[in-house]
Amino acid sequence: MRRSVAVTTLAVLVLASALAALLVTRHPVSEATSSPSPLLGRPAPTVTARLLGSARDFRLASDRGHVVVLSFWASWCGPCVAETPELSTFAWSHRGSVDVVGVVFNDSLGAAETFVRHYGALYPSVVDPGGSIALAYGVTSPPTTFVIDRHGRVAAELLGATTARQLTAVVDRVRS
Repeated sequence: MRRSVAVTTLAVLVLASALAALLVTRHPVSEATSSPSPLLGRPAPTVTARLLGSARDFRLASDRGHVVVLSFWASWCGPCVAETPELSTFAWSHRGSVDVVGVVFNDSLGAAETFVRHYGALYPSVVDPGGSIALAYGVTSPPTTFVIDRHGRVAAELLGATTARQLTAVVDRVRS
């Protein structure tokens, strides 16, 4: 009797571990969802914040004239893990024409810095220690991405993990 309980318990643990590994390592099956944000068409809320791992500040107003992709993320966010290489691919392929900036959402500096080192993000991120940037944009959970047009207006909001292909399509639409 004890042996069958031990075997059953072991089988359940193995299955649970396999399911957990699958969920952690799977890629997103769908793209982010466009959101009818109340910010659409309005001036983007001001962003002035310290760059992660730097003593320098980032000012969104300095990027006027460029399309900006503003992505809220956290180290504890599973979909953010899947999204980071996509954002890096997008940032690299659109360098010089589109500025990609991450916003650390409800996370510790140490965890965020470790995440960036581990996943090798090819774009800068800013720290939002009091959550004021997230509040201004109405972000309640990561990943949430905003596309801001050359005039500083919010042109799109995407909820969930986005892909380089999806961002390219949105940015192309915003530019036209």
